[in-house]
Amino acid sequence: MVAGLARSANSAKPFPMKRHFYLVCGWLSLALGAIGAFLPLLPTVPFVILAAFCFARSSPRLEAWLLNHPHFGHHIVAWREKGAISRKGKIAASVMFAVSIVLAAIFSPWPWMMVPIVVAGVTGSWIWTRPEA
Repeated sequence: MVAGLARSANSAKPFPMKRHFYLVCGWLSLALGAIGAFLPLLPTVPFVILAAFCFARSSPRLEAWLLNHPHFGHHIVAWREKGAISRKGKIAASVMFAVSIVLAAIFSPWPWMMVPIVVAGVTGSWIWTRPEA
């Protein structure tokens, strides 16, 4: 046994700090996903997928809740099984990128208005190369 990595024989779950870390990260990801439902440049589904990843390592009950969620469950399952994004999701992401670009063009000074354009170009091209669910 390696020094410093020993666990007591009575511990029911190994490395509880790691479990708590994933639990907190899962809730933070879920909160960011909820905020992303209202902000154009902040995506929702990727944060929900990240929350499912974190909950899989911390809380099987919360993971099952997300996997069985009527709105997000199929997105998570499609991503886990095939790395797929639905056409509807790809179109929604593209529309939100366009809204962000227009808002930046209207309200941002010159160098900063390029940020959404670059982000939309890089992220949008990656999204459209994923298989469809």
